[in-house]
Amino acid sequence: MPDRGRIARYIILRLLQAVPTLAGIVVLNFFILKLAPGDAVDALAADMGAATAETMAAMRARFGLDQTVLHQFWVYLQNLMHLSLGISPRYDIPVSTLIGGRITATLVLMLSALIWALGLGVLCGALMAARVGRWQDRLLWFFIQILYSVPFFWVGLLLIVLFSVKLNILPSGGIGGEGTGLLALLDDLRYLILPTVTLSLFYIAVYSRLVRSAMLEVSGQDYVRTAYAKGLSQREVYWRHVLRNALMPLTTISGMHFGGILGGAVVVETVFNWPGLGRLAYDAIMGRDYNVLLGILLISSLLVLATNVLVDVIQAWLDPRIELGR
Repeated sequence: MPDRGRIARYIILRLLQAVPTLAGIVVLNFFILKLAPGDAVDALAADMGAATAETMAAMRARFGLDQTVLHQFWVYLQNLMHLSLGISPRYDIPVSTLIGGRITATLVLMLSALIWALGLGVLCGALMAARVGRWQDRLLWFFIQILYSVPFFWVGLLLIVLFSVKLNILPSGGIGGEGTGLLALLDDLRYLILPTVTLSLFYIAVYSRLVRSAMLEVSGQDYVRTAYAKGLSQREVYWRHVLRNALMPLTTISGMHFGGILGGAVVVETVFNWPGLGRLAYDAIMGRDYNVLLGILLISSLLVLATNVLVDVIQAWLDPRIELGR
């Protein structure tokens, strides 16, 4: 494990390297969204059913939508330099307030799904590698292939029909909030189960296949044969030597999948009416609230960059041969 000073220097270096990346993300996101037809005022006018040209012009002037694209971009950059994401025309409140009220729900959902996927993925992959070619391996491989092929929204709808409509044991959507203290926590967990399972199933399949392949590859290495020659049992060799080294590619892939999980949360949160960033992004797209969408994309990019740095540190902890920054 690298010393703390080296970790701190590495994190600072990565933050500096991320500045050009973030600058490119800001520019591309802004101008790509500006290519979309219409704006938030058009969507608001459609919701109201009727709006005069004067009213729409006044609303555009209020939110600066009547200015040129370059002027709007300059205002957006000024807001970012003041750590502001602007105002949402649709909700008429700061974008940071909207995102701050939703990001916790999304992070809880994503982390729950990631933990569930990593735990079951490692367990299933290790079991398949230990029983390679036997019925346990073939049976798990069959189910994993099914999970790998099924889309998020179909799984979500199927779980709603089964557990909410037919069995009536789990809520079909929302986030709970009934009661206080422990009762409120348990109620929230009930609402979290179906979205977490839906979001994690695909990644369980991915991680199971990855761990199985990695463990089979590591099993043929010289140090594994040496461990057997020292008299270690198969269980000790698998858990202390094979699995530990097989987790190296898993940490890399799971970090790369963080952005994919965030994208999958858009679908899952919409299906289950989960009040997170994914649902907010969907509403922003439908309402052409591009300020909110720009804020979500920027925050998502920051989360992905931070996750990549964390993955590098974890890899250095798992394998002392890795030197950060090299």
